[in-house]
Amino acid sequence: MDVPAKGNVLGRVVPARYILAVLGSIGMAIVYGLKVNLSVAMVGMLNHTGVRLLAHGHEPALHVNVTKPVVVECEAPKVNGTAKGMDDGPFIWPTEIQGIILSCYFWGYFISQIPGARVAELFSAKWVMFFSVSINVVCTLLTPVMAEAHFAAVIVMRIGEGIGGGVTFPAMHVLLSKWAPPAERSVMAALVYAGTSLGSVISMLMAGVLTANVGWESVFYVMGGLSCLWCVLWVFLVQDTPQQQPLISLEERNMIVTSLGGKADDHSEHKKLPVPWRAVLTSPPFLAILVSHTCSNWGWYMLLIELPFYMKQVLKFNMTENAVTTALPFLSLWIFSIVLSRTLDWLRSKDIITTTTARKIGTLFASVVPGICLLALCYIGCNRGAAVALMAVGVTCIGGMFCGFLSNHIDIAPNFAGTLMALTNTVATIPGIVVPIFVGVLTHGNETIAAWRIIFFVTIALYVIEILAYTLFGSGDEQPWNKVPDKSDSVETKPLNSNSNDEKTAM
Repeated sequence: MDVPAKGNVLGRVVPARYILAVLGSIGMAIVYGLKVNLSVAMVGMLNHTGVRLLAHGHEPALHVNVTKPVVVECEAPKVNGTAKGMDDGPFIWPTEIQGIILSCYFWGYFISQIPGARVAELFSAKWVMFFSVSINVVCTLLTPVMAEAHFAAVIVMRIGEGIGGGVTFPAMHVLLSKWAPPAERSVMAALVYAGTSLGSVISMLMAGVLTANVGWESVFYVMGGLSCLWCVLWVFLVQDTPQQQPLISLEERNMIVTSLGGKADDHSEHKKLPVPWRAVLTSPPFLAILVSHTCSNWGWYMLLIELPFYMKQVLKFNMTENAVTTALPFLSLWIFSIVLSRTLDWLRSKDIITTTTARKIGTLFASVVPGICLLALCYIGCNRGAAVALMAVGVTCIGGMFCGFLSNHIDIAPNFAGTLMALTNTVATIPGIVVPIFVGVLTHGNETIAAWRIIFFVTIALYVIEILAYTLFGSGDEQPWNKVPDKSDSVETKPLNSNSNDEKTAM
């Protein structure tokens, strides 16, 4: 296929693969931003006084026991002799309902990943990603109306957002497997997936400011409306493969395709390969990713979803302080993940470290440091400054997962990267469902440091499991089962050969 002249010019100015990476990052930012905005907005939506009275009214006996004298609570800072706070919102939702509303996102997330991954691999990852963002935008815009109707209607909206959110990682993994040269794989993956943290920063800050100054409804209308622009840009600027992209230079197209084992002049359709399920599910490197992804997600969702509630319940931050102190660490996470991934790619290019070592270094950063920070957080009491610093360091280092186990699917089996991501992310969705309910149950009528200490210890234990599993069994080498032999001849299919010989096979 001849490349139009304007495509050559644009491709030389801005590489098409980085247009994909940037828009992919923004897309991930939108999906994650629209997911976490409710965590912040709900602090302003709830009538905290009513919720507290409801909790005590339902279980008066639970709050008169031998543990009561040792409960330690922090006091809110005072301004002119008055404790700082914020007005109560309109909704009296018990903590159990709050947990369900926050966790039901993952019900939809859980069921959509594997079907979405196969659709992305067999047909079009571009349109799967478009669907993901679009359904999130629509459900976000409808959330205020649904909240006024009934909390059950909010649950339906969150499930819809989860269905869209569930296909983002598989779809982007498929696109990266066709667009990212091996030498740039860590950087492009980190750039795309670090958009989740960038979206969290922007969403938390915007949600806090909008809730405090305009009203909680504005969070959903403003953020949902602004996200519509991405949908237009994605449709016109992104294609599934370099061969289908007119806005790319000939040199870049040839470089990408040949680096991935294809032929630059072959434009035939990508071969639809069957997944070797038994080999996948019995592969130690894949299982190491699965365990790491699941354990890491517990910590990720603990900080992403529950951190605003810890800041409110225990450290007594008001809405503006809550938004800033919760969001800023995700900005440093974004910067750290880009720097670390670039450093590891450079070390790999110089043959100083292997891909396996690079993935393990990234994963260790994402598990060891947050675990240590949570352990320290258990014993600093009401020291707000130290708590903020520890949470900032812990959240920042979680960024190592983007160039760690989260990029590893493409290394071990690029032909099935989307399906592998869907498999691990489906299991790793379970913590997203469990965490809000788990926290809600433990903190029901007991919003104290002691309750949160139990929550943090459980998280630390899971980080230890992640460290052991990935250090022992993780690998960055392509697995033999990635190469699926062509039934019509004895030549093995090359990984990521989107320029397959389907025409010859059909003859």
